[in-house]
Amino acid sequence: MFKRTTGINKLLEVQRSPCRIKEIPGGTWAGKTYDIIAIAIDKAIKDKGLDMTVVAETITAVKAGALKDFKNIMRETNRWDISRYNHTDRIYTFTGGSTIQFTSFVDEDSAKQAGKRDWLFINEMNTIPQPICDALMIRTEGDIWGDYNPTAHFWFNTEHSGTEGVVTCRLTYRDNEALPQNILDELDKRREKAKTSVYWENWCNVYLDGKTGNLEGVCIPQWKPIKLPEEARLLSYGMDFGYSNDPTTLIALYKYNDAYIFDEVIYQKGLLNSEISNLLKTHEVSEVIYADSAEPKSIAELRVYGHNALPVKKGKDSIVYGLNLINQNEVYVTDRSTNLINELRNYIWIKDREGNKINKPIDAYNHCIDAARYAITSQLDNPHRGEYFIR
Repeated sequence: MFKRTTGINKLLEVQRSPCRIKEIPGGTWAGKTYDIIAIAIDKAIKDKGLDMTVVAETITAVKAGALKDFKNIMRETNRWDISRYNHTDRIYTFTGGSTIQFTSFVDEDSAKQAGKRDWLFINEMNTIPQPICDALMIRTEGDIWGDYNPTAHFWFNTEHSGTEGVVTCRLTYRDNEALPQNILDELDKRREKAKTSVYWENWCNVYLDGKTGNLEGVCIPQWKPIKLPEEARLLSYGMDFGYSNDPTTLIALYKYNDAYIFDEVIYQKGLLNSEISNLLKTHEVSEVIYADSAEPKSIAELRVYGHNALPVKKGKDSIVYGLNLINQNEVYVTDRSTNLINELRNYIWIKDREGNKINKPIDAYNHCIDAARYAITSQLDNPHRGEYFIR
């Protein structure tokens, strides 16, 4: 059920500010997106004939985030009328004529061509290139809202934060009374880790306290989002097994000209091997799957179910070798691979107590990346990779 939280109350105060640009940094589970969407709905109902736009990095991101929150709030408050929703363009029209569109833009030109609007919300604006944001902001006549996790300084902090016409409201998970206790307990565990870990100390600063952090030293820095081209050639898959605490992941590897493309296929906890098999059949996976060799029983069961599952070869420093191999190639990630993208942004090298990077990555944010490693190292570093296919 919808709950008016401290976060919403804070944002209602922000809305009354004469400053046109509303900057909302904050941590995970703070409810930033949810609360801003609640503000948007209230405004769309009270004001007539507004043209409102909600933007995210990709259509996949906007569907999984802001649009999902919008539908939930509308249903929880008994306002949802499916006849008023245009599924194709993701536009909802209110009785007073105000509209909210949920969208994304691939470049500056497409943002310019979208025309003007009365109200704008840029969701996770640190993930959207500045030219796109600038094109949208300059064509917005009314308020501009932007939220983000402050993992590091970015263009908005340099050009807008703290300047005239900008009001800032920092939210944390403590502003979200709707959080269940099990989530609060889990977040508090991260604070315990922060007492002995530089990484987790910075993570808590960013994702719990909403402070600007410095998640520098990502293991795979050079990658680009892409829509999967029709001419891309599927090579193989990588699989990392999980169950209760970790997800089972399946990443497809494609060759595209001289580059490689990773595409997230499965990311789910609690899967039995029989259920993994059913998902593989649903996704029509017939190419070889290079899986974690630490799970020989699971690999054997998948082969019994008829899948081309092989154990990935592991040796000394295989993790670092695999990361180096990825970094030596031109790499793309499909824009629908939301969990893989999140891992790429958070998977960093461990630092010692003096802050120096050591040649070892953190043991977190690596479930999709491990599967991606298995796929590419097996393709590029296994001279016998074609000999064990099920015939």
